[in-house]
Amino acid sequence: MKTVLADTGYWIASINPKDQYHGKAGKVTSDLGHCRIITSEIILVEFLNAMSGFGKELRVAAYNLTISLRENVNVDIEPATSAQIRKASDYYSERPDKSWSLTDCSSFLLMQKRNISEALSSDHHFTQAGYKALLSDT
Repeated sequence: MKTVLADTGYWIASINPKDQYHGKAGKVTSDLGHCRIITSEIILVEFLNAMSGFGKELRVAAYNLTISLRENVNVDIEPATSAQIRKASDYYSERPDKSWSLTDCSSFLLMQKRNISEALSSDHHFTQAGYKALLSDT
């Protein structure tokens, strides 16, 4: 079974019909079919933080999505541990020439650990890091 990482932007696009990648997220999801999705607590924190200012309806939808992800047998949520955050922080520090966020760095390390080459993301940082961003136009 194919395994992909789902990034913050994908979760936002999935539930926000006004997001520029909403249609693409639906199409890519449909094209992938049955697959294993890996995401992380750090990504979900970033997602909920991002959705906090989109109004009550989308805020509730975001919360409900995180609950359904925890119950989905095809979704693995990597826990946020102190050790993992430290490794991501070190990775971040070692790349001062990049504008990668701590969440990006954590995701890249997770992708390395799980041998994942594709991300449900539109973030060009994934491409910069050598991964395929499935929502990207490039």
